[in-house]
Amino acid sequence: MTTILTNARLILEDEIVDGTIAFDASGILSVDQGRSSLPAAIDVQGDYVAPGLVEMHTDNMEKHFMPRPKVFWPNGLAAALVHDAQMAAAGVTTVYDAICAGTPFSAKDYRKDIFADVMDALRLGTAEGVFRIDHRIHMRCELTSPDLLRDIEPYQDDGLVQLVSLMDHTPGQRQWRNLEDLRTYALGTGKTQAEFEEDVVVRQREGGANVARNWSAVVEMFRSRGIPIATHDDTTLDHVEAGIASGAVISEFPTTIEAAEAAKRHGLATIAGAPNVVRGGSHSGGVSVSELAEKGLLDGLSSDYVPASLLQAVLKLHAAHGIALPEAMGMVTWKVADILGLKDRGHLKPGLRADLLRFRTLGATPVLNAVWSKGERAF
Repeated sequence: MTTILTNARLILEDEIVDGTIAFDASGILSVDQGRSSLPAAIDVQGDYVAPGLVEMHTDNMEKHFMPRPKVFWPNGLAAALVHDAQMAAAGVTTVYDAICAGTPFSAKDYRKDIFADVMDALRLGTAEGVFRIDHRIHMRCELTSPDLLRDIEPYQDDGLVQLVSLMDHTPGQRQWRNLEDLRTYALGTGKTQAEFEEDVVVRQREGGANVARNWSAVVEMFRSRGIPIATHDDTTLDHVEAGIASGAVISEFPTTIEAAEAAKRHGLATIAGAPNVVRGGSHSGGVSVSELAEKGLLDGLSSDYVPASLLQAVLKLHAAHGIALPEAMGMVTWKVADILGLKDRGHLKPGLRADLLRFRTLGATPVLNAVWSKGERAF
């Protein structure tokens, strides 16, 4: 069945036009200026219509597998379905679920306990066709973990794994170069002061050796499949250069202007957190993402730990930081799709997948009215 949306403000790559868009399950059929007089056309009353959002790094899945400290949800598929619905309700139509392999702070970290269950749930939900939107796996490889290679080896040929990032959360390095920021975060996740101090000692003692061993092994494991490699929390020029030497194409969440500038010079795409934009700064002492955008150092946004932050960040970049709305919207749609090699989505163009969202604004708040994934209503 063909859906026709008219009297819409269509957000294209470099402009917003008043027009009409038609699509069905096969894809976008037409994008035209002006209104349609066809009886079947739906008058969206001036709402924005944009490509569905492309999310390349969200930790949101984990919340549903462990909704409270040490409470593990026994039905993995049910947890994944709730996450799927929440992403659709945020306007996301393609999501790279960031699944943490390895344990960043100690063997007590809960991610180790849910890793296999999350992977199994995503595989089952995809195979059974029960998800509202398109799910792929972003394998977050915690290089400080002594058991990382053993944990990820069973998934090196998994077709759902479409992105790999190289994480180094050694206390005193990268994101956690300030130990007080790490202390605040760790205690907030339920660790005691004694556990935190023990973790720091262990990770600082073992982290460097594990990172050196795991970095090249992970790159070699996935490079043969042509999977994009991302570095994470680049802080210095050396961090960026290490990523380039390993074939990385993305610098995720750079923590300094210096690192973001180096990534730009060397052709790495820069992705940063939408919550940072919405909140007005980083929760862990990193650079302001809005400042990166103003300096032309930002290519894309990730919702990280708040799915709804994507559209909120787009509106804030436009209203408060002088970024044109089509450009800001590109940071959560076509730019990210292009970075990940997804040539069939992210743009309002005939022939592409019919992944779309319809929304209006209420002040600084985006109000979603509908989301379509591959031409079917997802929200």
